[in-house]
Amino acid sequence: MIVEEIMKTDVFTLTPTDKVGDAVRLMREQNIRHLPIINKNSEVVGIVTDHDIKNALPSCLREEPNSVMYDTPIDQIMIKNPIIGHPLDFVEEVALTFYDNKISCLPIVSGGQLVGIVTTTDVLYTYIELTGANQPASKIDIRVSNKPGMLHEITKVFSKHKVNVLSVLVFPDSENVDSRILSIRIQRINPLTIIEDLRKEGFDVLWPNLPGVKL
Repeated sequence: MIVEEIMKTDVFTLTPTDKVGDAVRLMREQNIRHLPIINKNSEVVGIVTDHDIKNALPSCLREEPNSVMYDTPIDQIMIKNPIIGHPLDFVEEVALTFYDNKISCLPIVSGGQLVGIVTTTDVLYTYIELTGANQPASKIDIRVSNKPGMLHEITKVFSKHKVNVLSVLVFPDSENVDSRILSIRIQRINPLTIIEDLRKEGFDVLWPNLPGVKL
């Protein structure tokens, strides 16, 4: 999935000469936490977040719109030359950028101009949708050998039970470098018969593994 599919294109912006008070009002009115700062050519020159506002305004002044600080030009508190993304970037690359740089939003630029914005919330919602976590389902964790064909063998069992697979995530096994953990979400509320068949086929089902329940 690419950024273009999840980015917001209706972006609220300010210019470097706008005031801190303008940012406070716009964030409150639109219920947003990030404001790209652009010049007259729609080029991104900075970004302001609610965190920057809180750092600039002592708590005793945040509710006083007549404070001198509210008249400070936005370029005095904005993050200059922020990290930017492109509409064709992969969403997972953006998530890694957020993680590595400890940032919460990414202005999206094409042809030198601002065309959208992506936030950590957008990426989180996308993850939820991609994994099917927002649908009625069950999650099954299976330890498998790290060799080709294992997923194919597992899906044979799902096919036998006529159950849809919503997502598959692969994790390293902390106990064995030669194994992987497959975390599979299936469209079935009660997976007990499926788990029983997986174990009959020799698969190591780690979850669900409820104490006192024989599967």
